[in-house]
Amino acid sequence: MPVDEFGGDWTAEKLERVRKYLAAYTVIFARNPQAQKLIPMYVDAFAGTGYRTKPPRLDAQTALFEELAEPEAEAFLKGSARIALEVDPPFKQYVFIEQDAGRAQELEKLKQQFAERAPRVIIVREDANTYIKAWCKRTDWRICRAVMFLDPYGMQVDWSLIEAIAKTQAVDLWILFPLGVAVNRLLTKAELPPEKWAQALTRILGTEEWRDAFYSRQIEATLFGDQEVRMKEADFGKIGRYFVERLETIFTAVANNPFPLRNSRNVPLYLLCFAAGNPRAASTALKIAQNILRA
Repeated sequence: MPVDEFGGDWTAEKLERVRKYLAAYTVIFARNPQAQKLIPMYVDAFAGTGYRTKPPRLDAQTALFEELAEPEAEAFLKGSARIALEVDPPFKQYVFIEQDAGRAQELEKLKQQFAERAPRVIIVREDANTYIKAWCKRTDWRICRAVMFLDPYGMQVDWSLIEAIAKTQAVDLWILFPLGVAVNRLLTKAELPPEKWAQALTRILGTEEWRDAFYSRQIEATLFGDQEVRMKEADFGKIGRYFVERLETIFTAVANNPFPLRNSRNVPLYLLCFAAGNPRAASTALKIAQNILRA
């Protein structure tokens, strides 16, 4: 399968938002005398191959993500690495993280298609959560800045990873939040989710407060007296706003207009979110990102 095959108009429209930000970002670093002293980097945490295949089937309890096999979902997740390499002016360093050996090999082929930029490209075969946490700690943020794209299929991104990125105060983050493909599916309607699902939600949201945010407490009369029950109140809008609010607790600035990526039935699969890490540049970054998300 060709690595430069992006899919249809739906895909191009969404990927264009990421491309526009990367282009604006590198222009600033090329033209601003102060920014020219810094090293701008692009990090793709789930870089894939330039294309993606279907994710492996999960166990019976968590195999909820059939939407991921839809052409719209797979297509969007194809092209971020290639888009970053095509941006001009270029970044000074590219980090593509892909744990799978076969997909990492395809990334090597993609790298060779950009011969002039190949020396700047680092391909990492490690778990993204583990690698990025260590990378955030060892990078000298006095001289480095970065844009990172987190585009997992489902719930691979731990909140602790997002916290590590925010603590750098130097990384601008684009993240695909698995709104419809994962989170909403784990929120059972008539009671709190099973413990395994609840733990997964806590892991990606970084708190157990989602229980009260997404569920109301109601008293229900039964043969054995009144009993408290929990009922789901969260819809797509409430879940999305909650995630944005969580980002706001750790990042300098967060776009208040994340973009929903919908399937052919108009169901939101992901929410494309943006958070700015650098306090000095946050207002400019936020303005650019919000305009892009609004387009």
